[in-house]
Amino acid sequence: MIWILFIGTMALSLLAAWHVKSVYRRHNQISVRSGMTGAHVAAEILRRKQIYDVEIAMGEGVLGDHYDPMHKRLVLSPDNFHGRTPAALGVSAHECGHAIQHAIAYKPLHWRMAAVGITTKANYVVMLLPMLGLMTGLIQPFTGAIIMAVAWGVIMMFNLVTLPVEFDASRRAKAVLADFRYIQAGDEANAVKKVLDAAALTYVAAFVTSLAYLLWHLLPLLTGGNRSRD
Repeated sequence: MIWILFIGTMALSLLAAWHVKSVYRRHNQISVRSGMTGAHVAAEILRRKQIYDVEIAMGEGVLGDHYDPMHKRLVLSPDNFHGRTPAALGVSAHECGHAIQHAIAYKPLHWRMAAVGITTKANYVVMLLPMLGLMTGLIQPFTGAIIMAVAWGVIMMFNLVTLPVEFDASRRAKAVLADFRYIQAGDEANAVKKVLDAAALTYVAAFVTSLAYLLWHLLPLLTGGNRSRD
């Protein structure tokens, strides 16, 4: 069963990643009529929202875009920094959505920020504990199951809080692009929606994966099962 769970969740994650890249490529071919780049749109959105303390920087790679709340940096991949496509503007506006959340003290964003440290530790636990138990035999199956359930519970809660953060950022992105007329109604707006909706699936996949592993480790504890574990 553990292999079915592993293969199933891995396939879900890979499918979600493939889908977002496919949709992104499809809508990263034709320029928007406004002629604005992702960096220009990001700067204009922040200016109009009176956010003056966020740096806009160009990162590396593909789809490495993110907002760093600790350093107040909005990082755009080269394609989106220079791009003039619906995909580039959609991703740039989405990251601005996070900067707006930070500026207005959007609670789910602050919850996620507060949980980063413990979630990082939980990720180390779920990666290292099975190998440690297998190699040393020092951890009893029941004890290991409790530790793994707690760690996956932390990861699941982090992924759960991430969902409203990401959905809200996409909602803000779609609204601000339309309100400020950086994209046109019709094909451009639909392209932005498809790109951001596809990206949201990766966060849904992460939540489903963490929930599945939590249940795998938790249910035997609740039902009195004694299935052996790594």
